[in-house]
Parts: sequence; C-alpha cells; structure tokens
Amino acid sequence: MRFENTGHRLSLFREGKNVPMVVQHAQADRRPYLHPLAAPDEVGNLTEDAPSHHPWQHGLYVGLNAVNGVGFWKEGAENGTFHPELIPPPKREGECLIWQIQTAWRSPDGAPLITETQGWTFQDAGETYTLDLDWRLRADVDLMFGQYPYGGLFLRMPYIAERGGSALNSEGQYNAEAEAQRARWVVVQMPIEGRADPAGIALMDHPQNPEYPVPWRVDGQLGIAPSRCIAGEWQLPKGETALFRHRAYVFCGPADVNRIEASWNTFTEGAT
Repeated sequence: MRFENTGHRLSLFREGKNVPMVVQHAQADRRPYLHPLAAPDEVGNLTEDAPSHHPWQHGLYVGLNAVNGVGFWKEGAENGTFHPELIPPPKREGECLIWQIQTAWRSPDGAPLITETQGWTFQDAGETYTLDLDWRLRADVDLMFGQYPYGGLFLRMPYIAERGGSALNSEGQYNAEAEAQRARWVVVQMPIEGRADPAGIALMDHPQNPEYPVPWRVDGQLGIAPSRCIAGEWQLPKGETALFRHRAYVFCGPADVNRIEASWNTFTEGAT
C-alpha cells in the first residue's frame, strides 16, 4: 500500500493503482469520516456520503446524541461541533497502515466537552480488507450520555429501495428484527452500482467494550451502528477516558457467515 496525506485528507492506494481503496477526511471544523470505501476487487464504492434521506451521514463515521444535552449526530447551529487536528503521517506495522485523528467536540456555545481520538488500522487481504478502530472519548468536563435509539460508530452504504439489500446479525436476525438487539456483529450487503454481484461490510463489537454484546441500530435504509446508548444512560467523569473497539470487515459477493465469524475471532483473540 501507498498513501497520500494532505493533513485534511488521507488516501490509501494499492501499489501501482491511482484509485484509492479508502479515503479519510478531516476537514477543519467538520466531522471526520471515511468515504469512499472501495470494494476489495476495486469494482464499486461501498459507502455513501450525505444521502438525501439522511444528509448529515457520511460513509463510516462516529456520532452521539444527548451528551450533556448536546447532539453530535445531526449537523446545524443547534448541535455540537467537531474540530479535528491535521492527520499525522500513517505508520507501517508489518502489513498494516495505522493512523489516528484527534478531534475536539464542543457544545454550540464553543465550550469543550470531549477530546476524541480515532485510531485506525487498515489491513489488505486482497479479496477482503479490514479497518480496526480504537475509539477513545476523554471527558473535558463531567459527562452524562443520555439513552437514545442510535449513536456510536455508524455505517451508511448506498441503499436504494428498488435494488434492495439485507442486514443480518450474529444471532440470525434480519433487517428490522435486528433493530435494538444485542449482537456480536451485524453485516450489510446490497447491490452496488457497477457490480454484477453484491458486496458488503460487517461491523463488529469487541468483548472488552461496555455493554458487550451491544444493542445495534439497524435503520430502514440499512444503516447500522453498535450503540451503547440504546442500553441506557452512562457517565464519564472529567479527565477519564472511555475506549470502544470495533472492526469493519469489507468483502465482495454474498455475505459468508463463516468468514465473518473467522474475522471476528481474529479481531477478538485474547480478549477477556
């Protein structure tokens, strides 16, 4: 892999290719997000940015609601704001590329609430790839996170009702059945423009995360999120840090539960 990094945009390329596999955005005063995520065979993009039905959603990103009463999910003057630092150059560790983004989350009046760090690890396996996230929230003040139907790491794929698609969780529940249900992972697959076969992404929870196995958001357009906030409100005292670990497993063709389970086992190996 090679990369190009402007500080506000990090693009990952396979050697000899000019179309990126993954693009990380970190524009000033905007929410960081990943888009597009290319299919592993480089045919089609598996994320969508600002769809008409949810224009505040951006590919693969994080957001929360009701943080000391402030929303960091939708966008607008009445919501909290994001202020990312420049993306440092990625590091190579074996076959992986690793980078992180630190972002200040502020209330609408500019008061600091959270210092957030996203640590990403990309590993390319050719016909699949993974993106592992260490998501840290450090409280700048005493924080109360309210109960809410959605929040956390969120995936928006390019869903079109006429083309269809499906979501399946680790407990065997499909689509709306999986809404607010606890699961180790949820996979979404759907037809993708330019492809003859489907492709998809599985998001994974980790046994060391709070509320594991976490409840999940599965919305009407197959957007998914592992959401601690569904389980109830929680607190984070000033100066303390909460850590959440997740994996995105990206694949072509129909979802293969056995391969998803194998990736989850690798991701969680050694967890207690």
